[in-house]
Amino acid sequence: MASTWAISEGLSEKERRILAAFSTTAAALSLAGSAFIALCYILFKELRKFSFKLVFFLALSDMFCSFFSIVGDPSNGLFCYAQDYSAHFFCIASFLWTTTIAFTLHRTVVKHKTDVEDFGSIFHLYVWGTSFAMTVLLSIGSNYGQSGAWCLTGSGKKEKVVHLITFYTPLWGAILYNGLTYYQVNRMLSNATRMAVGISDSSYRLDSGAGRKAVNKWGYYPLILIGSWTFATINRIFDFVYPEHKIFWLSLADVWFAGLMGLFNSIAYGLNSSVRRAITERLDLYLPEKVKSLFPQTLKGQQQEHELVSLMVEGQ
Repeated sequence: MASTWAISEGLSEKERRILAAFSTTAAALSLAGSAFIALCYILFKELRKFSFKLVFFLALSDMFCSFFSIVGDPSNGLFCYAQDYSAHFFCIASFLWTTTIAFTLHRTVVKHKTDVEDFGSIFHLYVWGTSFAMTVLLSIGSNYGQSGAWCLTGSGKKEKVVHLITFYTPLWGAILYNGLTYYQVNRMLSNATRMAVGISDSSYRLDSGAGRKAVNKWGYYPLILIGSWTFATINRIFDFVYPEHKIFWLSLADVWFAGLMGLFNSIAYGLNSSVRRAITERLDLYLPEKVKSLFPQTLKGQQQEHELVSLMVEGQ
């Protein structure tokens, strides 16, 4: 797994087992959350719009990233090779799909363009092509092997530099891009809200306020990647500077938060009002009245929120 690269060396056997348990648990939670969002997209036709299609591919990438992170400690060398490079490929793809969502929101809200669906094939070329290129570069510059519960791409200086370039450069590039993009979207809606104050049309003021509230929530989503990978980044830099010293709690935070990235993404990007509404409608349709009476009243008449799907060209 990318987040557990070379961190088990220098630790005791007990510490390695603890790391493996935390890593597997976090990855399993992310796998479940991502699979749920992907299943919702497949089952609910009303979710098959371009905007949520991007969320679907994000969930798909997270799902495979988590899956290949779980299948550690293989006894077969081929499986070991496939585990490390497959996890690397799909984790990078996850970072990049978040940038396509940010780009789509920015182009729709800030630039007022309705041609975002035309970028579908470009998005695929960009995400899968970049992920493949980074994985190939990793394979060229590394010597694969095994260490404890994980397959590694080498622990020498050269391998560490290659890993930092091919994994953490796309990661922090995506974080910077998403942060800048959501800042611009948020600023634009702030201006729209201030303009709406002087307009007598109450419906316009309501729409502007709702849109501002929605993007305020989305403005925090670059923090998902930051929260998931800050400990991993610090751990990787520390390991590069002091390869003979290991900080167990830092390694533990590394594998735990990085492993939960898929779960965080599924909650933030996937569980929007459209998904909740689709689930509520099915529950209302198929559950007996006695069972439905146990749910809160909000599930029976859930209000629509202006989240990503509604902001990004509702008709797509």
